[in-house]
Amino acid sequence: MAMLRKINRVLSMLLILMALALLYSKMFKAHQPEKHSELRDNKAPNQTVDDESELETDIPVVICAAEERLGAAMATINSVYSNTQASVFFYIVTLRDAIKLTRQYIKKTKLKEIKYKILEFKPMTLKGKVKPDSSRPDLLHPLNFVRFYLPLLAISNHKKIVYLDDDIIVQGDIQELYSIKLQSGHAAAFASDCDLPATHEMVRSVGMQTSYMGFLDYRKQAIRELGINPNDCSFNPGVFVADIDEWKKQKITVQLEKWMSENVKENLYSSAMAGGVATPPMLIVFHNKYTTIDPKWHVRHLARTIIRATEI
Repeated sequence: MAMLRKINRVLSMLLILMALALLYSKMFKAHQPEKHSELRDNKAPNQTVDDESELETDIPVVICAAEERLGAAMATINSVYSNTQASVFFYIVTLRDAIKLTRQYIKKTKLKEIKYKILEFKPMTLKGKVKPDSSRPDLLHPLNFVRFYLPLLAISNHKKIVYLDDDIIVQGDIQELYSIKLQSGHAAAFASDCDLPATHEMVRSVGMQTSYMGFLDYRKQAIRELGINPNDCSFNPGVFVADIDEWKKQKITVQLEKWMSENVKENLYSSAMAGGVATPPMLIVFHNKYTTIDPKWHVRHLARTIIRATEI
């Protein structure tokens, strides 16, 4: 009888300890702070803040959201979301200080229904590759260079993505743009500036932004040695489709970084010229090596005409 009482006491103590352990576990989890999940590749220039899970059938759209331009980025996202029946997954790239505000912006509007993931871009990625320039400091914002690093972003295993600047209003179905087939050996598809619609002459008068002459300093030997005709048509990398596998294969990011470094040393282009310092490297690397898309997908300096995508 005494032995039975001892066994009952031991069992009672075990039950009490198990209950306390379970209670502690629940309380600990409830008070854990939100954490950023680390990337698989520590060299990648960003971290992810998990919000949704991507599906292979989703259309991946990358958009940057600077803290001072969050409203513009949300307008871009809303224009994509409102004009398609397709399942779109938004990768919203921002800096650490704007992560919380970006999430609040989404959750307090109808955009709370979108599927998205917030990615943090690390400015240190650009150390030594961008020279300070006081004439156009806005063009030196770290997020202007996110497009250079698309394969290093945590964008799941998508083989193709759509990149949009935050001053774009999409008025067509993004599914059509995403469905464009890139030519063999091309890592990206852009709209040629020389294929602009009726506003061609108006845009031509804004800093010669339709040819390479308006972006590169042809007085420099390194530029002349490229053999690029200064009258060749340029393109604007504010709207494009990228083949991620081909981008990696051709080491596009490495090529872009090379020209960034060359500019730091020789000032081959500057913020005072058209496009600042983010467009010229892409013009050089993709010269005659890109698929053209319908120019109505990227009409610049136009905010009144009804078209597919307007840059304001």
